[in-house]
Amino acid sequence: MGSKWRKAKMALGLNNCLYIPKTSDDISPAAGTRVSDASLLSPTTPVVGRMSDSQRPMTHSPSSSGLRLPKHASKSSKRICSICLTTMKPGQGHALFTAECSHSFHFQCITSNVKHGNQICPICRAKWKEVPFQSPTSDLFNRRSRISRGVWPQDDGWMNVVPQLPHPRLDANRHSAPLRLSHEPGVFDDDELLDPQPEDTAKKSYENTSSDDRSIGTIEIEMYPEVSAVARSASHSNFNILLHLKAPINGGADQANPLLMSQNPRAPIDLVTVLDVSGSMAGTKLALLKRAMGFVIQNLGPSDRLSVIAFSSTARRLFPLRRMTNTGRQEALQAVNALISNGGTNIAEGLRKGSKVMTDRKWKSPVSSIILLSDGQDTYTVSSPHANTETAHQSLLPSSMHRDSGAGANIPVHSFGFGADHDAVSMHSISEASGGTFSFIEAESVIQDAFAQCIGGLLSVVVQELQVVVDCVHPKLHLNSIKAGNYKTNVTADARMGFIEVGDLYAEEERDFLVILDIPVEKSIDDMTLVKIKCHYKDPITKELVTIEELRNVVIQRPETTGQLSMSMSMEVDRQRNRLHAAEAMAEARAAAERNDLSAAVTVLEHCRQNLLDTVSARAGDRLCVALGAELKEMQERMANRRVYESSGRAYVLSGLSSHSWQRATARGDSMDSTSLMHAYQTPSMVEMVTRSQTMFFGNPSSQLPARPARSFSTQPQPR
Repeated sequence: MGSKWRKAKMALGLNNCLYIPKTSDDISPAAGTRVSDASLLSPTTPVVGRMSDSQRPMTHSPSSSGLRLPKHASKSSKRICSICLTTMKPGQGHALFTAECSHSFHFQCITSNVKHGNQICPICRAKWKEVPFQSPTSDLFNRRSRISRGVWPQDDGWMNVVPQLPHPRLDANRHSAPLRLSHEPGVFDDDELLDPQPEDTAKKSYENTSSDDRSIGTIEIEMYPEVSAVARSASHSNFNILLHLKAPINGGADQANPLLMSQNPRAPIDLVTVLDVSGSMAGTKLALLKRAMGFVIQNLGPSDRLSVIAFSSTARRLFPLRRMTNTGRQEALQAVNALISNGGTNIAEGLRKGSKVMTDRKWKSPVSSIILLSDGQDTYTVSSPHANTETAHQSLLPSSMHRDSGAGANIPVHSFGFGADHDAVSMHSISEASGGTFSFIEAESVIQDAFAQCIGGLLSVVVQELQVVVDCVHPKLHLNSIKAGNYKTNVTADARMGFIEVGDLYAEEERDFLVILDIPVEKSIDDMTLVKIKCHYKDPITKELVTIEELRNVVIQRPETTGQLSMSMSMEVDRQRNRLHAAEAMAEARAAAERNDLSAAVTVLEHCRQNLLDTVSARAGDRLCVALGAELKEMQERMANRRVYESSGRAYVLSGLSSHSWQRATARGDSMDSTSLMHAYQTPSMVEMVTRSQTMFFGNPSSQLPARPARSFSTQPQPR
């Protein structure tokens, strides 16, 4: 039996970062011993303490690719499909596919994995020139058969490869019990202390840190008028001014080498993961979720805290809010390892439990967030997902978590819809209501990369509670509106001042807002100063409040005649208007598709795409415009018929709307390829973390970058 588990593990390609125990060829486990997949998720450093013979690492021979593989690995891996992890012996009723890179898979498995054009090998990530294809009907049938419990008679039994390593402070059987039997306190006020250092030590550390290292830098502000001149005798309605903001890099980082950000201090985070473990997650999905959670745990620092909530028909807190020290990581990995799939899907209960962890905690880290993953539809709160109103979907989120509730929680829920059967409308509504993003994970194999992108941002927050103030300078000017997507805006009654509530920014993250006003006739001046900008925000590391004012106010010329000046459109303004128009078209097309008018939806998207191609920035080859055109085309293809829209089109459109409305990267479709034009909002920290995810199992572990250390300069943790 042990030999089979080793083969399964080899197919996942995880051996380079793990200690592999002796197999059944070398030893025989005691009868009745329950083994687990803890080693798949355990830290690369060995556990300190005495080990039995069965726990000692075996010796590996290095391979040419940098992996440390046991002998006969290539022979074993060829007999195992690395997607479903079952045998691929000829004559067993399953067609086989061998790719150009020589790796083999079940035909049904690989066609599901590449059904939307993803041409990357799940094992070695080589790009293929040719991929297998099958009809949508047969793919739908086989996807359902793969998640059938008949295929997986024992949930994740193939993942149980080594004996679990109990920690002396834990009951060895604590996490193996079903959710309904695990112990759970009534109040979640047992969160671990943020910083155990005494006050004088923390204060000394702060005082001995240079001011440059303590500070995150300041926000960059740029402003661009639509045109540089308006004739004195002419007026200009709906004049656009682009306000561009860019968050600073982490203090002390090397601008020439973004990868060095991993060495810089950052704000610690409280992260709660709310994970769907219903029956439909059985098999490959749950295995990949465990691996993705292992990646998250390994990339959190000792100042970060994590809690794990699992939900199916009910929800339980499996792991309290604890710091990710070596001990904390090991225990978190054991909790994740013990996840089993069964029951229904009660998203609302999972979120209530996650919210309770956040509200009951004694101490609060500077950054807080919830990650929600589900592959199904909540049948306990929302009975008819696609027929109910947006309000019904938002009811899945506790009222205290709504960003407009006034409760002051400010904890975004970043939701991940997993596979073709999840409720994209509910997941999108949850993220929108809380201020988070919605990602669509179409291909099961990219779940870890999607998580990596998300935490790459969360672990790089450099600005909090950002508010932008727009103030009219010329006495005859008044604001018409501010186009800011999902960000809350407010214009004073006299229309002389406007506010944008931006919130948190990741390192080097950018935001673009359009300020709309009317330019009046003005015959007595040569230049007109339009608006000035001021920003207020909090430094998450020092906790200091920062106010900056842009000294370069927006000025336009007022000549007698403008000539060609009036035709000189600002490229920066034009590209952002294209982004907003594309987002509006996506929303309009989605509304038409929900009315079952897919023809109208496709027409809206194509009309927007053609108009976009005729703009100044598109003709100049602007990268954002090229990406928008490709995205609009992809959405049209995913609205080709009702079946395609239901299975992937709806989720793809909603994920795109989430990305453009927040100007923040989301996972979309079946690929996290960094060369994709769809990742217009990725920050260097996100790219770095996704790169780690894509290389950690297939490269040399010693080449991985260390997690960036978190630093908090508060002298004592503050109670809620």
